Amino acid sequence: MSTQRYRMCPKWHHTAHWPILLAVLLAAGCTGAKGPPGADKGGPLAPVDVSGETITIQSVPWPTLARVQGSLSADEVTTMAAKIFGRVVEVHCDLGDAVAVGEQLVKIDDREFKLRVVQAEAQLAQARAAVGLKAGDPVSGLDPLKAPPVRETKALLDEAKQQVARLKTLFAQRAIVATDLEAALSAEQVADARFNSSLNAVREKMAIVDVQAALLDLARQSLSDTVVTAPLDGVVLNRSVAVGTYIQVGQPIVELAKTSVLRYRAAVPERFAQQLQIGQQVRLNIAGELRETTVSRISPALDPLSRSLVFEALVANEDRQLRSGLFAQAEIVLDAQAATIAVPESALVRFAGVDKVWRVAGGKVSEAPLQIGRQVADMIEVFEGLSVGDQILRVGSSGRSGNYLGAEPQKINAVKNSEKAPELIATKVSKLNEPESRDTGGSGATNIEKVATPAKDLSGKPSSVAK
Repeated sequence: MSTQRYRMCPKWHHTAHWPILLAVLLAAGCTGAKGPPGADKGGPLAPVDVSGETITIQSVPWPTLARVQGSLSADEVTTMAAKIFGRVVEVHCDLGDAVAVGEQLVKIDDREFKLRVVQAEAQLAQARAAVGLKAGDPVSGLDPLKAPPVRETKALLDEAKQQVARLKTLFAQRAIVATDLEAALSAEQVADARFNSSLNAVREKMAIVDVQAALLDLARQSLSDTVVTAPLDGVVLNRSVAVGTYIQVGQPIVELAKTSVLRYRAAVPERFAQQLQIGQQVRLNIAGELRETTVSRISPALDPLSRSLVFEALVANEDRQLRSGLFAQAEIVLDAQAATIAVPESALVRFAGVDKVWRVAGGKVSEAPLQIGRQVADMIEVFEGLSVGDQILRVGSSGRSGNYLGAEPQKINAVKNSEKAPELIATKVSKLNEPESRDTGGSGATNIEKVATPAKDLSGKPSSVAK
């Protein structure tokens, strides 16, 4: 009946009645509620008492890192090309095959080149015979003056000189006329010219012997080039010919890659270029597999387009488990001696995008907003908001503004005494594939960070930690 009465009274729906109803409800609430102590007297709220263990902030080892992205490539890549023309008669390799230095890959028809060797050998023997060299005698041991043609012309020259000498004596005695002496002198000149000509001819034939010897070496080299061998230990990336293919000089045959050592190539932004040095430690994450190496090569110039500096690091791959072209993330230790302020994760309170801790100072507890960096284990880097010597609550979830009632704060290392902290801070890098905490600003490089150095290295050996 009341419902029907309510529906029959549309005046209760009118907005003018709502202020009256609200005033009635507020009056009832004020008379029945009790405020906090001191509220009836109009005084301030009573302070909240806070207790809990505190820690003193100290500087901890936190190496400076640059995070980059790059890829692996073969240490050496070579394309074997044909040095001669001919038809392929044998193929001994294919894609992915591992080959050793000197191993035969392809063979070209060698019948024509064998005949060329025979021809060059015959021509060399002919040239040696022309100067009187026996088989096996070196050309350097041949004296041109002892060659038969030279000896013949030398004898004629000597005879002409003797004849001139005799006629000069007779001419002085007026026993002959001048015409006879002039004829002898002309004969001497002719004999001398013939001697020099024969001497030059012998020297020319000796040079021809050297030429024929070189042609024989070329013929033999061409014959050996019919067999294409591997110049290095590696794997076959590509084979471009098959049995029966007729190839020309310079035509690619087989492409090889040396993968026992791979090169990791990446680039750091310009702002890190002066810090990058050969020998710095590089930690790689290759498809989840962690490797360690060092910077081996650095480009002498920055890329003018990306404003980045290219570097390389060699990665051992004797078992050939890694493949050329794999993507990899890396962290470069730019400064292994760097330090920073870090707090335990348990002390940090995160709410609505704000990171803070509870600072204890002068017997009071107050919140301290922070700007934080990356996290290693349960330690979080602090950029701004705390200083060395500050005291904070170890467990941030129990903190609030008020009076601190806890015991005398103990000056302990924040890392060593944190509930979940690692025994150490730092050479071990946090997960490489964590999201970036700051803008990279560079091609291939993501950020420079500081990470805590753990008390144990990757091999499990203990390392010193600042206390």
